[in-house]
Amino acid sequence: MHENHRDRVKKRFLEEGLDNFEPHNVLELLLFYAIPQKDTNELAHLLIDRFGSLDKVFDAPIEELKKVPGIKDHSATLIKMIPALARRYAVEQNNKQELVFNNIDTMGQYFVSRYIGVNVETVLLLLLDNKFNAIDCVKIHEGSVNSCEITVRKLTEHAFRSQASMAVLAHNHPSGLAIPSSADLYTTQQLRTALNFLGVKLLAHIVVAGENYTDIMNPHVPVSDERDL
Repeated sequence: MHENHRDRVKKRFLEEGLDNFEPHNVLELLLFYAIPQKDTNELAHLLIDRFGSLDKVFDAPIEELKKVPGIKDHSATLIKMIPALARRYAVEQNNKQELVFNNIDTMGQYFVSRYIGVNVETVLLLLLDNKFNAIDCVKIHEGSVNSCEITVRKLTEHAFRSQASMAVLAHNHPSGLAIPSSADLYTTQQLRTALNFLGVKLLAHIVVAGENYTDIMNPHVPVSDERDL
C-alpha cells in the first residue's frame, strides 16, 4: 500500500503538475527522494505546522529544519536545494532570452528571479555595455551594509574591470516591502557619484521584496525611515 501510494502521487504529479497539490502533498512528494522507507505525509504535515507555509519551509535555516523530528541532513539539504534550483532555473531562462535592459520592468523582473530563495540582504550589480546588453552580474555584498565604503570599492572595481558603460544596482528586502529607506537614497547617491567618476552611468537601483520591485532612483516612490542598505 505504501509503495502504491507513492506511485499514485508521482503519477498525479506527472499528469497534473503541482498546481492542485496541497502544500503538505508537495513536501510529501519531495521527501520521497530523501526518505525511501518512511511515510513522508506525516513528516510533511509536521513541517507545515512548524513553519506555517510551504514557502517558509523552503526559506527556513537548515538547522531549524533539522529540529523537526525525522528531518536529517539528507532531507534538509534536499529542501534547501529547491529555492536554489528555482533561482538557477530562472537565471538560465533569462540568459537564453538575451535581454536588453533599457526599461525598468526588464530590470525588475530580472532581479526578482535573481533573488528567488535569497533570505539575507544581498547587493547585486548588473553591468551593461553601451547597447544595454548584459556584460556580467556580480554579487557586491551579502548581509547588512553598515558602511557604503566597502560597497563603493567593490562596485567600482567590478565596473572598471568589465569596461561597462552603464550599471544597474539592486538589493533585496527579504522580510519587508519594496520600499527604499532614507539611507538607501543616500547610498544610491554615493554610488552614482562613484560610478560617474569612472564614466559609468547608474541607470537604476532596484529594491526587491518577493515578486515586487521598486526603482529607488524614481522620485515618486514612498520612502521608509528604516535602514536597510
